[in-house]
This record gives sequence, C-alpha cells and structure tokens, in this order.
Amino acid sequence: MNESILYSLEHAKAARASYRAGKIMPTAGIAPGIAQANMISVPQEWAWDFLLYCQRNPKPCPLLDVIEAGGYRTVLAEGADLRTDIPLYRIWRNGKLTEEIPDATRAWVEHQDLVTFLIGCSFTFEGPLQDAGIEVRHIADGCNVPMYLTNRLCRPAGRVHGQMVVSMRPVPAERVADAVQITGRYPAVHGTPVHIADPEALGITSLSHPDFGDPVRIEPGEVPVFWACGVTPQAAVMASGVPFAVTHAPGHMFITDVPDLNYHI
Repeated sequence: MNESILYSLEHAKAARASYRAGKIMPTAGIAPGIAQANMISVPQEWAWDFLLYCQRNPKPCPLLDVIEAGGYRTVLAEGADLRTDIPLYRIWRNGKLTEEIPDATRAWVEHQDLVTFLIGCSFTFEGPLQDAGIEVRHIADGCNVPMYLTNRLCRPAGRVHGQMVVSMRPVPAERVADAVQITGRYPAVHGTPVHIADPEALGITSLSHPDFGDPVRIEPGEVPVFWACGVTPQAAVMASGVPFAVTHAPGHMFITDVPDLNYHI
C-alpha cells in the first residue's frame, strides 16, 4: 500500500474518531482516496424488502455491505462503530423524520434487531474527478452536495417503493464526456450519470432549492450533471411509511478504510 493511501487511511480513522467525539460536518473531501458509504438500518422484518429493493435498483442503491441483525461492525472498516462513527444520523418513525442526532447508540438499544445496509457513495469518485482537473463545486465552496428528489420511480420490492434521488455537480460542457468516463469506472459507487442538463426532465423545477444539501453556483459554460444518489433509500422510507429506520444525514457519510481504487474497474 503506497504512502498516500496510508496517509488517507490515517485521516479516515481520525475523522471517525472525531465524529465519535461529537464533531458534525459533511464528509465530502475528507480522507481523499478512501471510499465513503451511505447507511440505512431497518428492523429485521423489513430487511428482506430493503435488500431486494437494493438488488432491483443497483444504480442508486449499490450495496457494499450488509450487517446482520443487531450488528454495528463492518468489514469495510475494522473496529469502526456504525452507531457513532458517522457525523450526523437521522431517526425515522412511520416514514417521518423525527430526529437528527450525532450518536445513534440508543436506537440499537431500543431496536435490537436492526439490519444495516452500507451503500456506495458518489463522494468516492470525487477525488478522481479533481485529479483530472474537474472542480467539484461543493468541495471547492465548502458546502454540502445538492441532492434532488426526481420523478423517476425505482422498481418496488415488497412494501418498499419510492423515487430516485440524484446528486448534482456542475461540469464545464467540454469536460462532461471526461466526467462520464471517469465516474463510469466506479459502478459500485453509482458509476455514470443518470442525466445530463435539462433538470426539468427529472421533475426538478429549481436547482437553487435542493431537497437535501446545499445549492451550488453554476458558472457560465457549465451544465448540471446528475448522478444516482444513496439518499434514495431515505426517499423510500418516507414513501413506504417504514415504522422505524436509522440513516446517515444527507452528505454526512460513513468513511470506510477501503481505498477508492478497490472499486475502480
């Protein structure tokens, strides 16, 4: 393992330790070279439906790991604790967001059969975009990535259904093909964009009012490029009225110990 990856691994471990201690911040740009993941935990009774939902919708929900009922450890980061090592969690009851908290340990006490899914995150391919000279606007401006609920329905699975969520990054028109090629080499973390330009075709009426995250500036000559987003399961929680769920807050991811290159094809 080369020195830059070892350096990034130390940053990943330090970042998780800081979140465990209560630090809250979006994770884009943290520990570059290391993969990040979305998280959702649901009661065991709902786990099969969610597993099937991910299998049927691999573009927005590419599975990286599934943790058995009651578990909170993952092979993606030895010693990490999924109850504490994400900077901000969301608690959902009957499809409604009821809390945002920096420590979700209590949820595992109250619901001892939670099954946890870790899903690929597009933050993983942002380093390669930057390495190619394509600015990632939300990192450059120090804010959260903009995310939008679309009019595209995911394929339902049992009781679980909902619309796809996308993340958006402005890209200079002459670099869009490069962005497509670069991200297409990372299918485990959403891969190629699902849509380019014309946000209204996705049912997005205003780029300046994202459903999740922060708006970002779009410079002259840039076009909005949309990737499938791992917040899609949260849209499914809302649409399906799941009785209880724990998720990461959008943009506040689980930082693994897995190098980005492990997901490069």
